[in-house]
Amino acid sequence: MYEAYYHLTAKPFQLSPDPSFFYGSKGHNRAMSYLEYGLHQGEGFIIVTGEIGAGKTTLVRNLFRKLPGDKIIAAHLVSTQLDSDDILRMVAAALGLKDIEGNKVTVLRRIEDYLRECSARQKRVLLVVDEAQNLTAKAVEELRMLSNFQVGEKPLMQSFLLGQPEFRDTLRGEDLLQLRQRVIASYHLGAMDEAETRAYIEYRLRTAGWQGASLFTDDAYAAIHQFSKGIPRMINTLCDRLLLMGYLDELKQIGGIQVNQVIDEMRQEMAFVDPEEAIKPVGGASRTVANTQLALELFEQRLNKIEDSVGNVLKLSRQILDLASVKRIVEEKH
Repeated sequence: MYEAYYHLTAKPFQLSPDPSFFYGSKGHNRAMSYLEYGLHQGEGFIIVTGEIGAGKTTLVRNLFRKLPGDKIIAAHLVSTQLDSDDILRMVAAALGLKDIEGNKVTVLRRIEDYLRECSARQKRVLLVVDEAQNLTAKAVEELRMLSNFQVGEKPLMQSFLLGQPEFRDTLRGEDLLQLRQRVIASYHLGAMDEAETRAYIEYRLRTAGWQGASLFTDDAYAAIHQFSKGIPRMINTLCDRLLLMGYLDELKQIGGIQVNQVIDEMRQEMAFVDPEEAIKPVGGASRTVANTQLALELFEQRLNKIEDSVGNVLKLSRQILDLASVKRIVEEKH
């Protein structure tokens, strides 16, 4: 809706991960370096953790975009609450195997046969497991067992595990000692500071076609960072709403007053989760927010409906004004 008003070619702050909008902050570049290092090693596990909305999935999609398709076969598995048997079937499905039936031994045999076929074609298999904090310790151990498939001393599959901070608690368990010994690198993806938040916003605007002077004032950038805590998804949610407000109010620049006004409106939305409320320690352990992602998705759906409704109202208003103008002209002629 606001794209035409601001002369944009795309929505710069959509919530769905888009590798074409990948911004290399210090943290994201470091995490990407670890993933690329893991690819170069060709073995072991790489662990990347980060808060909800920190950009882990965008990181993965950016990695996939750079993979040599003639050398590496990549499979992306987004886990839910899976036990040890389910994880094997999910891995097989992610690898593209059809008609996965039979017991655990049968599924393992099919996965191993597929991995050996890939090796015979001089191709490596990379498995990326997203939302790994949802896995039980037994399910994670099954992933380690898959790394035992080898040709000579060369592993047939390598795994990258990405999850929220609580996944580190799972990895500390005594029954995952052997997996920890195979982790060649791990990294925690933190939030961006105020300067990076500003650079992130400006980068996404330019990528979407913005060519004017700064769309946000200095105090607006400060307010955005203070509210979002430097979490990309929260920045996107707020900035998308700000551009909608700017379009409706015909603003050429958005300041701190407008940012605080939109923040107040968002805090009144039932589907909205405040970043300060979404991050709370539980019993001294790492932070757990079960419904945050769902709430943000519901908020985006509501926002899209609001945009459609506002668009229809504006269209109808223009039609009424046009009819009134025509009527006035006709009356003046008579």
